Amino acid sequence: MLPRSTTRLRFREMTEADLPLIATLDLGGSRGPEGWIAWNRRNYDEHGFGLWVLETHAGEFVGDCGLTLQEVEGEWYVEAGWHVRSDLRGQGYATEAAGAVRQTASMAGIEHLIAIIRPDNVPSQRVATKIGLALEREVHKFGGPALVFGADLRR
Repeated sequence: MLPRSTTRLRFREMTEADLPLIATLDLGGSRGPEGWIAWNRRNYDEHGFGLWVLETHAGEFVGDCGLTLQEVEGEWYVEAGWHVRSDLRGQGYATEAAGAVRQTASMAGIEHLIAIIRPDNVPSQRVATKIGLALEREVHKFGGPALVFGADLRR
């Protein structure tokens, strides 16, 4: 279940060959780039979705984005996530990709979509609101405070 290509972007499954590209992203967490790719490969197999490699139509690596399952306070949700290379931020790529991911989630019948964002990550909060997610609550996640933005997709 890949998102459809957009005006500037295309999506594809992540492979082990993408390690040098994924290593350029600010991913945070403890998985590291190899673990990140392995986690996404498992997500594709187990859930039919994960984070996909994000490229321009000319083949330039932009980042990753997609859907993952995330636990929040004991419940599981489908999350839209995105990471854009630091030198390409502020050009609308994250919003364009996240919008395509939201549309893919809706077409797949996902009823509620979230994004988990650090309080200091204001640009990602703007992306979330631009794709129609609203702040639902603050939680403790990944070792610190996090904001959960969400939207009901059944409408």
